[in-house]
Amino acid sequence: MLKNSELKINKEAFNKIATHPLQSWEWGKFRARAGNQILRLPYGLLTIHRIPLTPYKIGMFIKGPTPTQIVLTDLKRVARQNNLLFIKLEPNVLHDEKIIKLLKKNGCVPGKRLFTPSTFWLDLTKPEDELLKSFTSKTRYNIRLAQRNGVEVIEDNSQEAFDKYLKLTEETVKRQGFYAHTKRYHNLMWEALKPAGIAHLLVAKYKGEIITTWILFVWKNSLYYPYGASTEKYKNVMANNLMMWEAMRFGKKLGLTTFDLWGREEGKGFTRFKEGYNPRVVEFLGTWDLVISPFYRLYRIAESLRWLLLRTQANLGLNKATF
Repeated sequence: MLKNSELKINKEAFNKIATHPLQSWEWGKFRARAGNQILRLPYGLLTIHRIPLTPYKIGMFIKGPTPTQIVLTDLKRVARQNNLLFIKLEPNVLHDEKIIKLLKKNGCVPGKRLFTPSTFWLDLTKPEDELLKSFTSKTRYNIRLAQRNGVEVIEDNSQEAFDKYLKLTEETVKRQGFYAHTKRYHNLMWEALKPAGIAHLLVAKYKGEIITTWILFVWKNSLYYPYGASTEKYKNVMANNLMMWEAMRFGKKLGLTTFDLWGREEGKGFTRFKEGYNPRVVEFLGTWDLVISPFYRLYRIAESLRWLLLRTQANLGLNKATF
């Protein structure tokens, strides 16, 4: 047990141990404002989420450090003290069979994922010409096409640009029919992360109009691409291809070493788009539920039924994309 797990931790010390922006002090501040209970433990940020219509809660320990026996033992204690059915673990750690064996030994079982178990990394330490040469010919062509079309990519963290990001996100959600975070979520996230220099907004302009927006996270030596939105109006000018290239150049100017493209799924359009930049595929430990309560099985059954209903509604065109 970690005897100092209830001690107050200051912001500087907490951010020093955080290896991912979703473990930062500022992310905790955002989650607290969004309505979650947060616990800042000596080894990372735990968010607590209520299960509607029940007295139970779930813990989320997302993108945390390497699980150790000491950490897992303390998480069990924290879970029991806070009436948690389980704690979902998605460590920011590359695949390692020894760690997986430790997780299983402590009662962890594979859980429903929040993030994909693999992602793409781009090496920003390479010279620009070397990076360009590594892209597929189609990707290089589309970058040049966007440049010839007069597309301009700049960092614009103004309220006007962020409002445009929200509008384009709403348009993208309606067009593609997926579930997305609410406007309130995005606003609270931006308010917490932008002043800290974590969140940055890149915009692509065509004929003076913002047609693509990406929010990037900067954390320590890495750049992350968590959110993006665009309009269909000028899709043929290939603004997204230029945006990715300029995002890479943005990271290089900041002296960052790695660009994490935030997710990978076989066969998906966004995956094929990212593959054009010749990134490295990396595999994480995956998603593990640290089970505490015998009611965990009932929760998983209810969770499966809920997602089956949502997928059925989507297939029948009955779901309403919300934003």
